[in-house]
Order: sequence, then C-alpha cells, then structure tokens
Amino acid sequence: MDMKIEESVQSNAFEVKPVNRIKSKGKALTQNIIYVYCPAGKEAEIADIVKDYDFDIVVNDYELENYDKKVICHYESSSLNKQQRGFLVKATELGAWVEPLVSYLDTRLGYTEVHLLHSGYFLHQKAFSILSTKRTQLAKRVIDLLAAAILSLIALPVCLITAIAIKVESKGPILYRQKRVGQYNDEFEVIKFRSMCTDAEKSGAQWAIKNDSRVTKVGKFIRKTRIDELPQIINILKGEMSIIGPRPEREVFISDLEKSIPYYRFRHAVKPGVTGLAQVSYPYGASIEDAVWKHKYDIYYIKHHSTFLDIKILLKTVKVVLFGAGR
Repeated sequence: MDMKIEESVQSNAFEVKPVNRIKSKGKALTQNIIYVYCPAGKEAEIADIVKDYDFDIVVNDYELENYDKKVICHYESSSLNKQQRGFLVKATELGAWVEPLVSYLDTRLGYTEVHLLHSGYFLHQKAFSILSTKRTQLAKRVIDLLAAAILSLIALPVCLITAIAIKVESKGPILYRQKRVGQYNDEFEVIKFRSMCTDAEKSGAQWAIKNDSRVTKVGKFIRKTRIDELPQIINILKGEMSIIGPRPEREVFISDLEKSIPYYRFRHAVKPGVTGLAQVSYPYGASIEDAVWKHKYDIYYIKHHSTFLDIKILLKTVKVVLFGAGR
C-alpha cells in the first residue's frame, strides 16, 4: 500500500460519522454494492470470480468517506498490514456491516465460492457443528436410523418390482457394489440396483454421462427416480453413509478432481449421503465444471449443516423422486 493510501486509512476512517446503519443480515444481503478489502495482488482474482454476480463490488477503496449502509467484506485479513486492519476495525466501530467475504457470499448465494477458500476457513472446527458437536452428530444418526427404517417399509414393494424388472431385462446381478470413498477417506462398498449393462466398464472407469448408452431401459427409469439408490439403506444401517451428505465418489476420480478443485477431499470430513444439497440444487453433469459446482454446495452443507437444512433437502429429494427432476 503506497503512502497516499496509507494516509487515507489513517485519516478518513477516523473522521466519518455514519447516520444510517445496516441493522440486520437481511438488509446487508440486499445491497447493490459491497466493498471488499484484500491483500495486494488478490484484486484481479476476486474481481474475476464475482464478475457474474447481480451486485457490484469495489475492491480496496481506502478513501471511502461514508459508511452509511455500507457492507464491507474482508478476504485473507491476516495478510493485511496494521493500518489496513485498523481501517476495518474502525469501519466496524462506525457502524458499517463488516464480515469475511466468504461467509457473506455463503449466505447471499446459498453456496460456497470454493476458489476463495483458504486454509483458515477449515481450521475453526467449532464453526462446523456437524464436526464438533456430539449432540448434532447423535441427532443426525438418530434421523438416519429412523429414516432408514421408514424407507425400508415403504420401499419394500418398489424394491421387489425393481429386482424383477432388472432380472427380466438383462443378465447379471440385481445389485451393484462399487468401492467409494467415505468419511475420513475410508473406502467402503456402496450398494445400488444395477442400472447399467454388466460390461459397462470393460474399458476402465468412466464418468456416467447424460443419455449414457451403457444404461439399460430399466436403469434409465430407476436412475431418474433415484430408485437405484434404495439399497444404500444397508450402507446407512452399517454406519457407512447418512441419508444426507456429499455423494460418495470413487478414488480414481477424486485423485483427478482434487488437482483442479480446491480442498476437494474436505467433503470426506462427514459421512457421504444418499442424497445431498448438491443433488437437489444442481442439474445432472459430468464435467470438471459440474464437479466444481457440486463441491460449492457440499462445502456449504458441511459449514451450515442443521436439522432444518436436512429436512429441506429431504423434501426437495421427494420432489425429485415424484417428478423425475434432477440427475
């Protein structure tokens, strides 16, 4: 920061007396302009990420003279110098709405901008109730077991019909087992109704794609309605999966995806789910870009998990099953 900006930090921030303050998070989320303060060299990176938002940002304006109804976000504030951090503190004292950029965007967008993440985001474990609160973990397990028991009773006739249909249409096993990566990077065998022909991966591991020719006629229907996931009730009862969480992926794909997607393995801090926020929020896709978007929702879910959010995802999943949306 040059001398001119440094003088602005030292003078302007102390002279301003705001009149109209933002008094609620709701008001902060409706502002058309937000002010972002970050280390030098990060300006272009932030501007590129937020360029398609429906609001504007102003980066590192230390000559700001009026904090009336101002939203001020900081990014990597630990790397700012003393005067810059002092500017943010004084802005808070004078009534501006001040918070970390990632947390502000989380709430406003409903997903996490993973390209803005840095290690500090993950090192405050107490901020992740799903990771640090035993009561939350116990409640989630109880919900899993109750949901699995209820699903088992409701889904039994559907499972019997599905098993017969699979057997009639094509040769091969009714159930399909495949190694996936679960909580703490431990591998387990996910169980599904077989939806593809038996030699689907004779040429090696492949991402499933829309209108995949390897999918059988029965398979298309059970994948669209999520019926193929019902045998994962067994995985839930065994404690390998949860009803809701990031979808488990195969190690061969994870090793590739983590090269392009920041902190991709953090999804393994929790149990994988039969359904999840990404599945009910983002359409079917099988590209790196699609994986990035799903990761945005998965990280958001881990950070902001609540029983209410789980119920909301369950209701949206029911809508997917009934109307064949998604996937």
